[in-house]
Amino acid sequence: MLDLRPNCECCDIDLPGDSPDALICSFECTFCRTCVETRLQGYCPNCKGQLVTRPTRVGQALANNPASPLRVNKTHLACN
Repeated sequence: MLDLRPNCECCDIDLPGDSPDALICSFECTFCRTCVETRLQGYCPNCKGQLVTRPTRVGQALANNPASPLRVNKTHLACN
């Protein structure tokens, strides 16, 4: 099951489990659409992998399996 990290690692904006604006790499690094399009050019600054839209979890599935409370925020040169 995906970890559904609750924020963008770049700008720290909230990304709830049902957000269509969350993008992830194969390691589940999580970024918002704005950072991916304006700063990261579609690639993860951690692993250099492609960033794709994270599947959403909605309704009872989200209630039963909420997003992780652990916020990940890394200072990347690409995010500055």
